[in-house]
Amino acid sequence: MNSGSPVDAGTPLDATRDRLEVQGITVHFGGIVALDDVSLAAPARQVTGIIGPNGAGKTTLLNVLCGFVRPTAGSVSFGGRELNRIRPHDLAELGIARTLQGIGLFSGLSVIENVMVGATSLAKAGFWSGLSGLPRSDADERRLRDYSQRALELAGIGDFAEAMPDMLAHGQRKRVALARALVARPRLLLLDEPASGLAESELAELDGLITGLAKQCTVVVIEHRMDLMMSVCQRIFVLDFGKVIASGTPDQVQADPAVTAAYLGTDVVQAVSESGSGSTADATEPTMSTPQAKERAGD
Repeated sequence: MNSGSPVDAGTPLDATRDRLEVQGITVHFGGIVALDDVSLAAPARQVTGIIGPNGAGKTTLLNVLCGFVRPTAGSVSFGGRELNRIRPHDLAELGIARTLQGIGLFSGLSVIENVMVGATSLAKAGFWSGLSGLPRSDADERRLRDYSQRALELAGIGDFAEAMPDMLAHGQRKRVALARALVARPRLLLLDEPASGLAESELAELDGLITGLAKQCTVVVIEHRMDLMMSVCQRIFVLDFGKVIASGTPDQVQADPAVTAAYLGTDVVQAVSESGSGSTADATEPTMSTPQAKERAGD
């Protein structure tokens, strides 16, 4: 990507360079198997979704991709480069950026300064130049501020660059966090529940934003909002109890009985089927009554 934009739609597509591959990832936490032989692929410049009930292992998988969790077995590669020994501070250099479930903004910094934190990997001036206030560091700061402003505009929050985070609504703060990830000009963008806390009226804008980002980088999304995932994803992988139980297009996943059973519980699905209704819409709070739901303790 060139130096004129936080992301560059003009970069030629290289399907190998921008492809994420996960092969046989297994993670043990003591005697608990958090991930069990998980394999999936995220093609270049598409939106790939990872869904599943609470406790399915989605966030654990994301933490493996970012180097926060070391897998017991398996491998991860991006652009043909193995990431098995990746450390979190290597992400920016490798062209990988991630948003968090929590927003994580610095309340004492302005919106644009928060985004500039994500651009430190692009800085040319060294630590001592910045500390001494040398001319080179001043030019570097102006350049990073320009990148950050462009990232804010891409995230649809450019008018609030000088505001303080506490002045913004929740949805606006989520966009600032997204801009902070975008400013590093990632080739792979990992979104962890980008719709959490958003109002229904904000989902359409998020839909368009994610779809647009996929024209410029590979996007992997973890999200509970099925309406959003069915709209933006080209392919979806479904995790349940640490295993991939289904994958395919949104329509294929939505029609898979294994997915319905994972979300609603086998007992509920069977009861609905036997009732002849042909729909799970009549089931009230099904996840509260299933053994699966009682055993889950979060991702």
